Amino acid sequence: MAAAGFDHVAITVADVEATLSWYERLLGARRLHHELYLSGQMPIALLQVGANRISVHDAAAPALPGARRPTVGSQDLCFRWDGSVESALAAVEGAGLEVVLGPVERPTSDGRPGASVYTRDPDGNLVELLAPTDG
Repeated sequence: MAAAGFDHVAITVADVEATLSWYERLLGARRLHHELYLSGQMPIALLQVGANRISVHDAAAPALPGARRPTVGSQDLCFRWDGSVESALAAVEGAGLEVVLGPVERPTSDGRPGASVYTRDPDGNLVELLAPTDG
């Protein structure tokens, strides 16, 4: 047996609400089980992004188990964009976010050609939107 891929990634953030709102606005992410997080029954907030999840950890109240050295702003996340790189660029600019780099050519994880646009979330994590370019 081998791993089939990622189920979720975890990020440590300074402001959970700001982070949730940011990923909802740019990526169309959905909050999951948010009432459990708000009531304290779940130590992390969850976002659904396509078929994957982001576990959002509050730096002020680290969840256990967790990373040995959870650090705000140390992540580099790449999301497969379902559209053209031009539409990814328009989404970043339309959300009033700074374009750090792009569009630039980048290969996708399945070996297809692609192009990326980069921005940063509220904690300074690098967020890449990668669009396949071969149709």
